Amino acid sequence: MAEIEAPSDRYRQGIATRRTVLGDPHVDRVQSAETDFDRPFQELITEAAWGSVWSRPNWTKRERSMVTIALLAALGHDEEVAMHVRATANTGATREDIGEALLHVAIYAGVPAANRAIKIAKDVFAQMDTENVG
Repeated sequence: MAEIEAPSDRYRQGIATRRTVLGDPHVDRVQSAETDFDRPFQELITEAAWGSVWSRPNWTKRERSMVTIALLAALGHDEEVAMHVRATANTGATREDIGEALLHVAIYAGVPAANRAIKIAKDVFAQMDTENVG
């Protein structure tokens, strides 16, 4: 049986940043679904993506959000695009910011990638608007 290690400082910073950006409900869902199989992966992304990159002071969460959405759109990672568009409610990136980022995607990564991401963003915005009405 493997010995359980205490979380590293980088992990603790990463989980705090992940909660700030994605929200407690999302992180709680991910953690409650975690298994022995995917725990090492969750620890890796929490430390590396959230603790080492998203936690850096050089860019704001808004700036990181726009770059992340553009990169995910360019790579065709639709579920991640949707998740990060939803996260803009926490990062301060506006719909106009996302639109500008996706214009860059169209020019530098291709119109089909931007077109798909725009559709995803519109769907997420509609869901968010519906949630905020009630």
